Amino acid sequence: MEKKEGSSKLNVAIIHPDLGIGGAERLIVDAAVELASHGHNVHIFTAHHDITRCFEETLAGSFIVTVYGAFLPRHVFYRFHALCAYLRCIFVALCVLFMWPSFDVVLVDQVSVVIPILKLKTSIKVVFYCHFPDLLLAQHSTVLRRIYRKPIDLIEEITTGMADMILVNSRFTASTFANTFKHLHTRGIRPAVLYPAVNVDQFDEPHSTKLNFLSINRFERKKNIELAISAFAMLHTPEGDVFQNHNLDDASLTIAGGYDKRLKENVEYLEELKSLAEREGVSHRVNFITSCSTAERNALLSQCLCVIYTPKDEHFGIVPLEAMAAHKPVIACNSGGPVETIKDGETGYLCDPTPQQFSSAMAKLVQDPQIAKIMGKEARRHVTESFSTKMFGLHLNQYLSDIARPKRD
Repeated sequence: MEKKEGSSKLNVAIIHPDLGIGGAERLIVDAAVELASHGHNVHIFTAHHDITRCFEETLAGSFIVTVYGAFLPRHVFYRFHALCAYLRCIFVALCVLFMWPSFDVVLVDQVSVVIPILKLKTSIKVVFYCHFPDLLLAQHSTVLRRIYRKPIDLIEEITTGMADMILVNSRFTASTFANTFKHLHTRGIRPAVLYPAVNVDQFDEPHSTKLNFLSINRFERKKNIELAISAFAMLHTPEGDVFQNHNLDDASLTIAGGYDKRLKENVEYLEELKSLAEREGVSHRVNFITSCSTAERNALLSQCLCVIYTPKDEHFGIVPLEAMAAHKPVIACNSGGPVETIKDGETGYLCDPTPQQFSSAMAKLVQDPQIAKIMGKEARRHVTESFSTKMFGLHLNQYLSDIARPKRD
């Protein structure tokens, strides 16, 4: 782990709770790949890494993955998930601290409690990536939950403020960070924005397009997928004669996304959406696809007219980037992260979260599919220039180099 004198190469450790498949994991893997491509020695430490359910880059060998604490429980009778995550990450951090030579920089995400442990070695610089304040994602619905979460929420704010640098995934999250962690904001702590990225090379230019609207989201109520169904239904009962020269017989809506039959909400919400499609009279035009593979998702993106993204106040949202990288415009809510990634009227439409607004935007593309092609071309250019993994890597490399430089000079 020793670095050569005069070398710009850094020894970088990344600590992540569970190296599975998800948005946070995608960002961590992208970070590791890009930092390794810049010549740094990268080592991911985690409490769980299932080689049968992980991103293939974690097995490719461009960086090392080491697991500590897999024997520790992830929950206690399906409760205390946050506490168990804390304990698992603390164990990982202690292993890194005592079993490995000093790293130049340690990148931490999701669980900030490890930061003061890592700071016991004063030579280490710690960068914390805040996807979103955890206390806002946790439930505080009962007195017992509030009592349980109170110390965890307090620890989150205190330990987050101990990082040498804090990164967030959007300006929206930066604003939420300031409003949530008021003591840190008062101390002048301002996180920098580092947008997640998408690998544009995985998407080929589409050669054929169907009159299909595509929604990609997990089957969770907060994703507001019913908005897509209601907006699609309105296309078939337009006011006036907007569609008098357009045949909607081939129009369809595909709703795809992550689905786990073990999760009660997933099961219930899927049935609710199917019932809504029945009530709206469009069930024969709505196709539900649960847990599609990456290849299936890319095929759906290639064939659709545009992507409908329905969550409100989403702290970032990777789906719009994937859609635009696939040469497709996106219709999304005019709040949260999509406001920062979608260029309204150029790479898609930002709308109020109402069926009327979404349906109106969808109608524009039905009336003139050429608009979708023009927007899709601009969307691809926009993502390539601003949200590609290459740009993500350049910015991350600069942040880590800057934070490490005072120690190295």
